[in-house]
Amino acid sequence: MLQTVDVGERSLSSYGGVAPEEMLESLRELAAELRGLRVAHINATPYGGGVSELLRSSVPLYNDLGLIADWKIISGDSRFFEVTKKIHDGLQGAPHQLSSEEMEHYEATGQANAAALTEEYDVIFIHDPQPAAILPFHGKDSTRWIWRCHIDTGQPNPEIWNFCRQYLLEYDAAIVTMDEFVPPDFPVARVEIFPPAIDPLSPKNMPLTDSTAQQVLNWIGIDTGRPLVTQVSRFDRWKDPLGVMEAYRLAKAEVPDLQLALVGSMALDDPDGWDIYRSVKEVSNSDPLIHVFTNVTGVGNVEVNAFQRLSDVIVQKSIREGFGLVVSESLWKGTPVVAGRAGGIPLQMSDGVGGFLVDSTEACAESIVRLLRDKDLARQLGGSGKIRVRDHFLLPRLLLNELSLMRDLITDRRSVPAELGRIRDPVCGMAIDAQTGLPVTFDGFSFTFCSERCKAYFLASPHRYIAALQGR
Repeated sequence: MLQTVDVGERSLSSYGGVAPEEMLESLRELAAELRGLRVAHINATPYGGGVSELLRSSVPLYNDLGLIADWKIISGDSRFFEVTKKIHDGLQGAPHQLSSEEMEHYEATGQANAAALTEEYDVIFIHDPQPAAILPFHGKDSTRWIWRCHIDTGQPNPEIWNFCRQYLLEYDAAIVTMDEFVPPDFPVARVEIFPPAIDPLSPKNMPLTDSTAQQVLNWIGIDTGRPLVTQVSRFDRWKDPLGVMEAYRLAKAEVPDLQLALVGSMALDDPDGWDIYRSVKEVSNSDPLIHVFTNVTGVGNVEVNAFQRLSDVIVQKSIREGFGLVVSESLWKGTPVVAGRAGGIPLQMSDGVGGFLVDSTEACAESIVRLLRDKDLARQLGGSGKIRVRDHFLLPRLLLNELSLMRDLITDRRSVPAELGRIRDPVCGMAIDAQTGLPVTFDGFSFTFCSERCKAYFLASPHRYIAALQGR
């Protein structure tokens, strides 16, 4: 039997006054149609990344809404996770190759996990490539299977993609974060575009007073009287922590008392994390104002919450990115962000809200200095970012997306109806409110967009998106 992750109890009513009320009511009405549905979410690790954080919040809410939901994790030895890390990076374009032995080890582990999946479910969500092989070894029966890919697979290493693709042939649907992330020759007929979301009531995002946050940071050695820039992310080369340190060095030439905090998490399925961590620590040793923390050394959700609230600027200098939940987490707290123009980050900071998107280390440093010097601009950008997160990137919206897809699959409906008063942006796929979106009429048809960015993408190539909608 696959290991079940224990989760607490959560109530959707707790989100009243936090998430838009019409969104909560739509979710209740949709869940009423699915009461008693058995659902499993399966991934590789119970801690150390955005997927596990989402599941820890969403699975209890599934149960509160009347579904019967479990969170399961697969088993694998260190060799398996070394292989899946290569697969993960290869799907994002890294030039890795898999040996015959590595392919066989991946398959053998998938087969063992498939045999351990003994419970019966109506719908199973498989998250990312680590557990993807469970379906072909387990068999479908009457279950609906959904592959949820959280990474940028838009330009994968062809050899890695060809290996992974064979395990996806039988899935009923797939979910990716952005349309641009759909890999070439994708074998799943139904593809949904669902950006992730943050839980505003989790320990990482719940309200925290400034005095409490100051106590938390002072306790671990941060001088809250000095300016502070922070990056919160895994120690992963795609997050470019060494580039962040170089941008900090350039910014410090203008702001000499500037501090930098690199706050990372170590995950069971990321064996390379410690190598990156050691490289970061080696560089940081020459500057006492660079602070490096991990979940292993006692910095957890509450500390991250404090960092994201009290930092003058949050940096997310990603080179490749699936979504980058830390951007929405920081904006939710009203803190401006300087981020790489990668993956789903521009979606969160669309139309110039929230901070600055950058394409180089030098631009990153210049943006940090600008926000440190212009406090009014920093407050304005942070405030506009919080509004965007409230409207588009809170957990109830993601649940609304997922429950709508499950309803379609179990009733064999191919079209995606309006979600009880909410419609879809044809570019990013997000469920949005018709009254607050941006309307456009084209060829006699009406479309609504979440942002000027998505509207511009549509107008640049409208027939591409219209053809995609007609194909569903």
